[in-house]
Order: sequence, then C-alpha cells, then structure tokens
Amino acid sequence: MELRHLRYFSTVATELHFGRAAEKLHIAQPPLSKQIQDLEAELGFELFTRTKRSVALTPAGQAFLIEVSQVFQQLDRAIDIGGKTSRGELGQISIGFVGSATYNILPVMLQQFHDRYPQVQIKLHELTTDRQLIWLREGRIDIGLIRPPIVERDFVSQVIFQESVVVALPTHHHLATQDSLDLATLATEPFILFPRKLAPGLYDPIIAICQAAGFSPLVVQECIQMQTIVSLVSANMGVSILPESIQEAQRQGVVYKPIRSESLSVEKLATIAIVWRRNDPSPTMNKLLEIALNEI
Repeated sequence: MELRHLRYFSTVATELHFGRAAEKLHIAQPPLSKQIQDLEAELGFELFTRTKRSVALTPAGQAFLIEVSQVFQQLDRAIDIGGKTSRGELGQISIGFVGSATYNILPVMLQQFHDRYPQVQIKLHELTTDRQLIWLREGRIDIGLIRPPIVERDFVSQVIFQESVVVALPTHHHLATQDSLDLATLATEPFILFPRKLAPGLYDPIIAICQAAGFSPLVVQECIQMQTIVSLVSANMGVSILPESIQEAQRQGVVYKPIRSESLSVEKLATIAIVWRRNDPSPTMNKLLEIALNEI
C-alpha cells in the first residue's frame, strides 16, 4: 500500500463520484477505479458500494476514512514541523552567557528572537567565559555570550557589544560626592575584582588603565560574579572598576562614577562577543546569529 492509494481513496470518498475524483486527481477514471479495487483487495474489505448511478461508502469505508483523514492530518503536521525546523523556526536553542550580559545585550537579543520565532524553546545558562567554552566544545550550549578574546580554532566569535567602564564606590566613601574620578585617587584603595582567568579581555584593560594612571591596584578580594563584587563594594570592603551597564543592578549602598582623564580612554573598554562552533549547521542557531550580528 502506498500513500497515493490513500489519497485516491480519500478523494473518491469525498467526491463520491469516480469521474469527478479522477478529474481532481488528474488521472483517467479507469485507472482510478482499478487502483481502488486493488486497495480493497489488499485490505480484504470493500470500501464502496457502487451502482450505475451512485457511489457510497460502506460502513468499513466510513471507519477507514476517519483513520485515513487522521493520517493525512498527521502527515501535514509532520511536513509543517519539518519545514519550520529546517528554517530554524521551531526547535530548541541553548544559550550560555556571562552574568553582566543580562544588563545590556542579552535581553534585547532574546526579545527580538522570541518575538520572531516564538515556537523555539530557549534554554539559558549563566556561565563564566571559560565554562562556556567547555560547554560549547561538549555541545551542551549552541551559542555563548562571552568576554573576549578566545583563541579556540574550533570556534568563531564576533564582538557585538562595547561599553565604557566606571568606578564602583561604597555610598559613604570619601570620593562618592565627586561627579567623576581621576583613577590616580584610587591608588591606595583596596580593590575587588574578578580573577583574570575568567575574563582576561576585561581584566587586562582594567589593570592597564590603572597602571597608566600610575599604580597597580591592590586586589584584596576576587569574585566570580560581578553582582558579588557589587555586594562587597556596598559592604565597604573595597572599590572596583566594572562595565557601566552594571549600574542597571541598582544595588543600594553603591555609587558609580565615570573616570576622568585626558590621557586614558575607557570607552569601549568592556566588550561582549558572541561565540559559536565553526561549521555548526543548526538553522535555529543561524537565525539567532542573524539577529545578534545584523540587527542589534
């Protein structure tokens, strides 16, 4: 039994007229009648009662039509699902991201992607940059939002967001009333930073601008998450230099000050890149990349 036999049967059952059914199927009537007879022989029961003037479904034919209709509905659904999946409009995508991306690029990217492809299930994983690269290599995430640079030959990355850095101070710090800060005034302050191995692309520029201001920061505490750094600053345990979008966190007990200098450039110092596996054929991933690389 082939699918075309079921289509022939369904069309005759709908038209209840072999001539009209043959015309609709674009075949001659005698071959159509023969195909239906062959189908009945294969099934072992009659589908139609035929007279010179009428065609009607037998009780078995009526029951068979109900099931065949469900088969075609399921087939149409399978074709629709397959097409949407092949176009990246259906399925699942797993995204890794550094925590600070929630204050800038991630919400915008997710909103645009979800609005355009609401049937794609999004799984989110907050991970450090080094952890994301491990998960990418293992296939546990499809795309990552990281702090560059990376040197993995199996990955492709591109910067999609750049911003300045600011100084985070406890609210009652003696410099908290100033509109902006000269970094040199922080030379003797205890610093709270993240470990270099987690994001050397951000850590190194921060150290570099401090050294350009004439000092190396006295790091008294290292934290993996920037929110934790902000919490420790609010507890008066030190100061920090962070991406300016961290201000969206609105943590009590912390104030943020722009850096004042004619010789130091702090613009675009903090960057976020999107990274993915080279030659990954996932159409859903490509849809997200189109938005992240071309529309944000």
